Amino acid sequence: MRGDDQMSGKREIFGTDGVRGLANAGAMAPDSMLRLGMAVGRVFKNGAHRHRVVIGKDTRLSGYMIEPALTAGFAASGMDVFLLGPLPTPAMAMLTRSLRADLGVMISASHNPYHDNGVKFFGPDGFKLSDETELEIERLMKEDLAAGRASAADLGRVKRVDDAGARYIEFAKAAFPRRTSLDGVRVVIDCANGAGYKVAPTVLWELGAEVKSIGIEPNGFNINQNVGSTAPKKMQDAVLEYRADVGIALDGDADRVIICDEKGRLIDGDQILALIARAWNANGALRGGGIVSTVMANMGLEKYLEGQGLSLARTKVGDRYVVEEMRAKAMNVGGEPSGHVILSDYGTTGDGLVTALQVLAVVAAEGRKVSDACRNFEPFPQLLQNVRFTGGDPLQAAAVMAAIKAGEEKLGKTGRLVIRKSGTEPLIRVMGEGENADLVKSVVGDICGAVEKAK
Repeated sequence: MRGDDQMSGKREIFGTDGVRGLANAGAMAPDSMLRLGMAVGRVFKNGAHRHRVVIGKDTRLSGYMIEPALTAGFAASGMDVFLLGPLPTPAMAMLTRSLRADLGVMISASHNPYHDNGVKFFGPDGFKLSDETELEIERLMKEDLAAGRASAADLGRVKRVDDAGARYIEFAKAAFPRRTSLDGVRVVIDCANGAGYKVAPTVLWELGAEVKSIGIEPNGFNINQNVGSTAPKKMQDAVLEYRADVGIALDGDADRVIICDEKGRLIDGDQILALIARAWNANGALRGGGIVSTVMANMGLEKYLEGQGLSLARTKVGDRYVVEEMRAKAMNVGGEPSGHVILSDYGTTGDGLVTALQVLAVVAAEGRKVSDACRNFEPFPQLLQNVRFTGGDPLQAAAVMAAIKAGEEKLGKTGRLVIRKSGTEPLIRVMGEGENADLVKSVVGDICGAVEKAK
């Protein structure tokens, strides 16, 4: 199976999750951000009312450069700007609706290192933009933007909002069952020195947990640096050191979560999805007869769901596509192995903290340890390797296509391949999965070798 994070190569600036790149260069330079703000403002101005945009960010140093550039673009187009400060991405999706904004903006490169940054957009309904809207924005950025400028009397106003964090804290707490408490539960929370560093520990503490927080000292450069969901060892060690019941690791913008049990063993997004699907199906809360995930979801999850009488709908990689499928099939649970889980009963995008609270609610209701409750299936052996390329399309090379075909024949019906381009980096991602780990390793190695020679 082959997939591609990008929309047939048509988009030049937008990737799988907004605009992302090296800070102060290319699309992420301030002049580009100014044009982006003006173009987006032009797209979202659709009436005579005062239009408003809310902007949040994570803790990267470059956010203080990108925020004013975007703000200038929006104000120049006649949109009022509300600056909310460091907040998780899901908070921005929620507040876009809560504050009746025409547009929500999150400045973040998620799990990437500090030297990258990005911009995610949410429409007035709290959902991310469609491919078509992103293409229209790119088209306008190439044009003379003078037509979209507001008059001097109609320029947008800019205001800083101080209570946005408190609003999200109450929202997250409301997602936890009222008759359930975290009293006596010892939790390690790793905030990745990112956007959730203030709100996440506060929510857990106010719900009654005994909280040990790490990754809560951002300095502009240390976001995701040896902490967070992509580097969970510090969380695992802290769980063992403090004899915690559970560890929770968010990523830089807190829309993903990885959990570890009391033994320090990791629980990925597939296991989290299995737990929530099982529990919600048992109490009648699961809608649509199954869940949605991507082509990267483990076959073990699919087999487990089949045993529960539930389906797994697969999409291409990217939470936008998961959400689209959830909406199309009226399902309320979806996500990715990375821990980006969407629970549409509570939000329109992934929310690492709310997802973790749902896991803790199930554990508390069942009276079991995290190690027992959160391991519902044995994953199939899976191997993912990335090959960097500098130009062209290695996947079109005859030798690469031959290697892929040979690998599919070797794996047969007991395994599968997913080979795709990354939407955020110049990488070919080669994933193999099957019952035989040695065979998977051999097949992935052969394909990666072919890509290396073709690049």
